[in-house]
Amino acid sequence: MRAFDLSPLFRQTVGFDRLASLIDSAHRVEDQGSYPPYNIEKHGEDAYRITLAVAGFAEHELSLVVKGNSLVVSGKHDQDPQGVQYLHRGIAARAFERRFELADTVSVVGARLDHGLLFIELKRVVPEALRPRLIPIEGIARAGAPGAQSGTNQPVIDADAA
Repeated sequence: MRAFDLSPLFRQTVGFDRLASLIDSAHRVEDQGSYPPYNIEKHGEDAYRITLAVAGFAEHELSLVVKGNSLVVSGKHDQDPQGVQYLHRGIAARAFERRFELADTVSVVGARLDHGLLFIELKRVVPEALRPRLIPIEGIARAGAPGAQSGTNQPVIDADAA
């Protein structure tokens, strides 16, 4: 096991309270195994798709739950067919649970099952409060500058505008 010193990272960040939980969730993701296989695709600037190979599962046997910033996809077969004797069973039919950590600005907008593939559509929506905005800079007029009042440190106010 490796030890990481994250203190240099925190010197230039503000408000990253979730960082420890994200690092912890990264360790949990490694322990999930590889079933079912999945792809994560990016479509344009703000659209994503997670595709899971869930052959053999019906819609009512699959579950998608968003809790906080986690998307949990699970599947469980109702029951094995009675009276079937398998000579070889190579098609996976086991229950699964797969977790995906979502960014604060990513939400699930839909899901569909088609030919054994579960498509989960995601969209990034950046709230107005998180979008870049221009901050105006106010200055103090200097003596000798056009429109400046000599001897004062007050901002210049246009008398016609007031």
